[in-house]
Amino acid sequence: MKEGEDFYFNEEGLMVFTEVYHLKRGYCCKNKCKHCPWGYGKKKEKK
Repeated sequence: MKEGEDFYFNEEGLMVFTEVYHLKRGYCCKNKCKHCPWGYGKKKEKK
């Protein structure tokens, strides 16, 4: 894993995975990650 590409540390010192990392992993862990490329946990638009 590469810092700045796969993850970064936020203001509180916590590691945050990027969208690139999630796509490399290849599946959604359903933890409502901040950069989830599958949109899990994001509010859906009403049609």
